[in-house]
Amino acid sequence: MNLPFTREQFLAAFADYNEAVWPMQIGLNALAVAVIMLIVIRRGHSDRAVCAILGALWAWIGIVYHLLYFRGINPAATFFSIAFLAGSAAFVWAGVIRGQLQFVCSETAHCAIGYALIVYAMLVYPMLSALLGHEYPAIPTFGLPCPTTIFTIGVLAFVRPPYPRYVLVVPLAWAFIGSQAAWLLGVYQDLGLMAAGFAGIFLVWRCPPRVRHA
Repeated sequence: MNLPFTREQFLAAFADYNEAVWPMQIGLNALAVAVIMLIVIRRGHSDRAVCAILGALWAWIGIVYHLLYFRGINPAATFFSIAFLAGSAAFVWAGVIRGQLQFVCSETAHCAIGYALIVYAMLVYPMLSALLGHEYPAIPTFGLPCPTTIFTIGVLAFVRPPYPRYVLVVPLAWAFIGSQAAWLLGVYQDLGLMAAGFAGIFLVWRCPPRVRHA
């Protein structure tokens, strides 16, 4: 598969983004920590707050990264932006407005998947970036598509079924689209995206359909 950009251009887009938005990366990581805290220490509006943060993260990626930086090297970024904004809207609609997403640790297998993906996205991913010789600012930091997608699927592992499975559509799609960077561009830490994608398929398969009441 031929890409419309080189590896050097791909990494340069990360560098341009990271230098332009600094120190926003600190705030984005703080939002991720807040999500974890809201799941572990539940309060009355924890579920809606988690969904609001996920919606904000996906909107940020769709507007700031895809439109302002990635579109400069890849025309398809416009469509990616629309997809990420649709993903953001799904979290806001299902979780914030309708309150259909409840984050609890109800099944051991789901919790194990969730914690593993969250730890990978926030800790292992940047460590692998360093070990693979990728130097800041030319690295995908949290708040960029791939680590944030892994984190998101990890968070969704804590959702109590049944829930509207459409919230997983865009994260799953990006898990398999974004993982191409591992093979084609040597960003091997993105192999975690493929694992997240299969984990997401497992979550969808295990989720019973929502019952519509007359």
